Amino acid sequence: MTVFNTKGVCSRSIEIELDGDTIKSVKFNGGCNGNTQGVAALVKGMKVDEAISRLKGIDCGGRGTSCPDQLAKALEQMKTQNA
Repeated sequence: MTVFNTKGVCSRSIEIELDGDTIKSVKFNGGCNGNTQGVAALVKGMKVDEAISRLKGIDCGGRGTSCPDQLAKALEQMKTQNA
């Protein structure tokens, strides 16, 4: 399990567990509970690269980022560390 501290969004952190290049579980700490649970459920079982391509760049209220975008950034960081 890896914990990624978010920046610029309502959630404080994201807990991510991978199984190779597949997302095993995601849990957002804080944020809009229904939305973050939905994103977590949708990416479960998804390949990391697919999740990144779908979520990267999503903006929330003109912040320049969002909880889904922060998840994409966390996954990119995890890929770099595991390369």
